[in-house]
Amino acid sequence: MRKVTYSMGMSLDGFIVDAHGAFDWAAPSEEVFRQSLDEIRDVGVHLMGRRLYETMRYWETTDEASFDELEREWAGLWNPLPKLVFSRTLTEVQGNARLATRSVADEVARLRAEPADGDIAIGGATLAVEAARLGLIDEYLIRVFPILVGGGLPFFARNQRQVELELIESRVLDGGVVFSHYRRRADAEVR
Repeated sequence: MRKVTYSMGMSLDGFIVDAHGAFDWAAPSEEVFRQSLDEIRDVGVHLMGRRLYETMRYWETTDEASFDELEREWAGLWNPLPKLVFSRTLTEVQGNARLATRSVADEVARLRAEPADGDIAIGGATLAVEAARLGLIDEYLIRVFPILVGGGLPFFARNQRQVELELIESRVLDGGVVFSHYRRRADAEVR
């Protein structure tokens, strides 16, 4: 069965964007960018909310001639990747994306049942909150940036159920960014 992963960067105090919606503090170094490249290689479909979809459209709408080698590699992996967008306001999406027509639980169940390769990645804190509440997330891939932003959109829901995790990997990347990979314990129940 395909696993569901949630991967994003966050500030040390737990936010993916600050109180003004900015995340320029999370500009990746080459090593951090390579970590993201390694992650996306294992993804078969990416689920996201409207805000992340609109942010990530950059990779499909910017002239690749302006990209450096790593950015071209990312675009080469990201652009053809199937994307499923959850939105109450969008009526259409572009590129290799489609609008979700079912709940996140129903869409994940459908995707897990398909005979396809690659992880089911969830991006965007709002969508991840719903997936976590439903106990759908199998693994968390977290890049913690050494900054306190004081508020904003949290990586983890404040009302999330208790979930026991096991550490798969942890290492320090350039600039003091800490990458940690956790998996929900197989014997753990979501409470």
